[in-house]
Amino acid sequence: MTKSPPNTPPNSNSQQETIPTIPIEFVSEEEMALIEAAYAATRSSLSSSISSSICSPTSRFQTHFRTIHSITLLSKRGLNGSSELDIEDSDYLKNPQKRIRVAQSFLHRFRRKRALSVTDITATEWCEKQMEFSLLFGKRKVSKAMKAGKARHVVKKVKVHIESVEDRWALKFINFITCANQLLFEGITRELPLVGFVEGIWLVGVIDELRMPENGSDRNPILVDTKTRVRDTLPAEPQSRNGRLQLMCYKYLWDTLVANSFPSGQFFDFFSLNRNYMLSKDIRERTASSGFPAKTLDDVIQYYINTCSMLPTSHDRLLLRYELQKDQSVLGKDEFAYDPDWLKRQIQSNVEFWLGEREASYTPQEERWKCRHCQFASICSGNPFPNIPRGSSSSSDHSSSSS
Repeated sequence: MTKSPPNTPPNSNSQQETIPTIPIEFVSEEEMALIEAAYAATRSSLSSSISSSICSPTSRFQTHFRTIHSITLLSKRGLNGSSELDIEDSDYLKNPQKRIRVAQSFLHRFRRKRALSVTDITATEWCEKQMEFSLLFGKRKVSKAMKAGKARHVVKKVKVHIESVEDRWALKFINFITCANQLLFEGITRELPLVGFVEGIWLVGVIDELRMPENGSDRNPILVDTKTRVRDTLPAEPQSRNGRLQLMCYKYLWDTLVANSFPSGQFFDFFSLNRNYMLSKDIRERTASSGFPAKTLDDVIQYYINTCSMLPTSHDRLLLRYELQKDQSVLGKDEFAYDPDWLKRQIQSNVEFWLGEREASYTPQEERWKCRHCQFASICSGNPFPNIPRGSSSSSDHSSSSS
């Protein structure tokens, strides 16, 4: 009987195996949260595949609907590295309509130290699900029509050296003061930046145009916004409503600034700014040449507050103008009355979404035509046109003012 040769120890002089270099890719916390959310949803789908195979089409749709919402919910949870569902999450999967407080709200994750913009408000009103997807997966693509619309609002810019976040904020206030003086002396100004505190949030925006009434007796400036159109037709009602919301937000911000004292202490605290920070040389020279020499951010804000106190509230009639993009000919005008109650309801509903007090809503059934122009249509369960190609924007036939 032949014995097997004993296992011989490896020869120390033998050629060692080459260990391949493995590339390492660092993943951010937010990306990791999305990966964990997708993994958790996939694992849940696999575990229920046997039972779902005998379910009716309706129940399968409901299961898919819950999965989409669970991904959304998990992606907004605190980035603590945990992929387990807590009690509130589990209860939510049973009842998707339950109002819950999300630990890491969109406002905290994506607008912390920045404030909401008027564009955030109007984009959320257009479609909350689209806004949610754009926050989680990236901004929407910019179409040619949108680029042309933005070009319509471009004004001559002066290069200023910025050294800090305090410089950046100071420049916003300086531009406001400059535009306000232009309005008072010339009767018109454009691209006026706004920074204010309304409905419990900090809100920023840029007014397209502000003009004094032609009759000398009325001293309340009129807010005007110009939208460009690819086709020579006026917009549908949802687009007009969105434009009216934008202008009403500007009026609300303007009137709040001129009627109430700007909460400077709250401003410095919320944005973690140093009120005594020495501004850059370019900023100091700019303020001196404009007639209000300032050395610190606090100095600039004091001039800002003084300027606001001398301004009148804006006119209750607001004006939307529609231009044909190719030649800037006027297609029509929409003059409408300010509706403060409707506006506050819209802002409060928006804030609920941004604070995570409720889940994102789908656009109303009668407005689902918007899905044809949405780049997220292929992944949205609310899309009634599953076979159409993805669009490039939500409002491809009109432009929005920068805000």
